[in-house]
Amino acid sequence: MKYLFLITALLLFSGPQFQSYAQRNYPPTIEDAKEFIYKEIDGVTLKLWIFNPAKHNAGDKKPAIIFFFGGGWNGGSPTQFVPQCEYLAARGMVSMVADYRVFSRHQVRANKCVSDAKSAIRWVRQNAEELGVDPNRIAAGGGSAGGHLAAATATLPMFDEEKEDAIVSSKPNALALFNPVLILSPLDGMTKEQYERFKNLEKRLGAATESMSPYHNVVKGLPPTIIFHGTNDTTVPYLTAEMFAKKMRKEGNRCVLVGYEGEAHGFFNYGNKSNGSFTDTVNKMDAFFVSLGYLKAPPKNIVTD
Repeated sequence: MKYLFLITALLLFSGPQFQSYAQRNYPPTIEDAKEFIYKEIDGVTLKLWIFNPAKHNAGDKKPAIIFFFGGGWNGGSPTQFVPQCEYLAARGMVSMVADYRVFSRHQVRANKCVSDAKSAIRWVRQNAEELGVDPNRIAAGGGSAGGHLAAATATLPMFDEEKEDAIVSSKPNALALFNPVLILSPLDGMTKEQYERFKNLEKRLGAATESMSPYHNVVKGLPPTIIFHGTNDTTVPYLTAEMFAKKMRKEGNRCVLVGYEGEAHGFFNYGNKSNGSFTDTVNKMDAFFVSLGYLKAPPKNIVTD
């Protein structure tokens, strides 16, 4: 029964519930950020926007984070995580939001979204000295499908662009995931019907389901991870985050799962309700980065609405 619930929910990606919170202006206009082109492919120019800490200079070695927006690999806007970037930049991290190709704008499948996410991390690492970034402290973050991309950069061994420098790693050093999609392939114990429904995702993913599923590619040595997830999420069920976290820990990886009782999909976004969940997730993310040594001390002033 629990797997039937899981399958049903995962097939809702194209529905309005999944994409409503991610529909923001595109192409984005992002003030107070430096704009860079990180990739040009098939006539498409992909950008990322960087928020720097105060008095930041090239040659500094600050920790960094790259956020990927949600939207079912179909739509969405890089502006989704601008509030988180503004906060973390004020705390001392070089913070970025990245664009990537999606189906509605570029007619690509999800595997190409993963390739773009890997390219973004590799570009930052290649340009770390110019950007004032520590190449060994680059985190990836994202929500929903964007959370999948962040997790995919750490777990999936495939989908790097052939023309890119393989010597420079596309893997992040830490993960901050918000109601991420983590299971995209059949699991043991499913009925034949459930199995076939999962396999039908291959066309949408553009690759074999197991090759695109972070859960199925968990191994020892993955980066420390924090996951924020609502227990009432009917689009990406909380169960999937629990299963991923359990497997991560079994392999000896650090994985912190923070559940939010009764919260649904996209609960963490700025402007949602009273911003209470936004505030709480940002502060817990801050504490996570403090524990990694990315930030020097807990914030003296907690984020307010």
